[in-house]
Amino acid sequence: MIPALRQLWRSVGFRLAFYYGLLVAITMLASLAIVYMQTVGVLQQRMVRQVAASVQQLGVRHEARGLEGVAGEIGHLLADDRHSDNEVYLLVDREGRKLAGNLDQMPSSAPDAGDGVHRRVLRGGQGAIAYLVMRPLPDGATLVVGHDLRDQESIESLVASASAAAGIVAVLLLIGGTFVFRQELERSVGAVRRTAARIAAGELQERVAPSGEEDEFALLEQDINAMLDRIESLMDGVRHVSNTIAHNLRTPLTRVLVRLRAVELGLPPDDAQRGAVATAIRELEELAVVFEKLLQIAEVEAGARRQQFAPVALHVIADDVAELYEAVAEVQGIVLRRMPCEAATALGDRDLLAGAVANLVDNALKYCGAGAVVCIGTQTVNGRAQLFVQDDGPGIPAAERERIGVRFHRLDRSTPGHGLGLASVRAVIALHGGQLAFEDAAPGLRVRIDLPGGGD
Repeated sequence: MIPALRQLWRSVGFRLAFYYGLLVAITMLASLAIVYMQTVGVLQQRMVRQVAASVQQLGVRHEARGLEGVAGEIGHLLADDRHSDNEVYLLVDREGRKLAGNLDQMPSSAPDAGDGVHRRVLRGGQGAIAYLVMRPLPDGATLVVGHDLRDQESIESLVASASAAAGIVAVLLLIGGTFVFRQELERSVGAVRRTAARIAAGELQERVAPSGEEDEFALLEQDINAMLDRIESLMDGVRHVSNTIAHNLRTPLTRVLVRLRAVELGLPPDDAQRGAVATAIRELEELAVVFEKLLQIAEVEAGARRQQFAPVALHVIADDVAELYEAVAEVQGIVLRRMPCEAATALGDRDLLAGAVANLVDNALKYCGAGAVVCIGTQTVNGRAQLFVQDDGPGIPAAERERIGVRFHRLDRSTPGHGLGLASVRAVIALHGGQLAFEDAAPGLRVRIDLPGGGD
């Protein structure tokens, strides 16, 4: 439950909706609290005014007609049915004898003269809480006037219940609105994320589908598509230039190599020029390899071979490559170990994947050094097919791992190579919608190919 909530809280849409809903809920609850306080305040003020008016009225009657007039007026007030259910009256003489009123007796804790207080009283044998004001009369009698609070408490309870119900509804609306808002935001953002994932997998022609709306997300979609168009145009331009150079120079380069080999054959074995010609031939052959790899990368990035994808057993490729390089590793004093391979199947081009794995093993043998151990194996994790090549050599600094696979990038310029081998591996893995990860093996380096699982 907690991980699920943490996952939800990471969503910007969920947080925005939650904060907005919380603000609305707090505003609603504050409004209800104000309504409740105002309602209770109005009822309280009206009750106080009514009691004060009754005290004044009975005081005037006492001045005019004495205790008999007050007793008669109390009887009249209780008999008029206007507020008799809530009115509280008690008139006692100086000896404490009841002369009039609907209270059974004087409250045990009598209020101070003129002060309005809440006291428990007895009316017809039933207890109740009442608001009371006591007024001593000149002849020693005592007048108590008040208001039964049961109806007011019922109204207050009703308002409180309504406020609580409204608060619960507000919380439910907050929860429901949060999820609805999050889903709506995820729908808009999800389209952008899915398009970005397909582009990252090599489908550079993909664009964000127009939503048909005229909101901020529609403007964002237009800006993203315009940016992608520009990026694709620039990448196509760079790719076209490099591919054109590689393609157009390959034929003249081949002619030069043929002529140099003919010249080399025509020179006497002891001729001083023969060594210079041989060096030129080697350098031109390396240049031809560079052009060949550039064209191969261009072909892979174009995605033309995606049409030939079929289920490929990575564990079989791992066994074949390990067997192929076993003798080479033995000559170099390196142990090439095939780990117990778990069956792992991916959808792809077998030749391209085999070439990529061979490239990784070749690099491991080239840089790990004599006495090292190189392991190759496969596994399936969460439905994805993985192949790894691991060594216990010097490894690669963490700062350099992100640049591995960039064209012409080499960690050590003093070693032979052109910086295109891992670039071609990265292009092959991207063509298959996979990921190429370089991890610290402590010691050494672990290279992991992660591909979507494919059918058998």
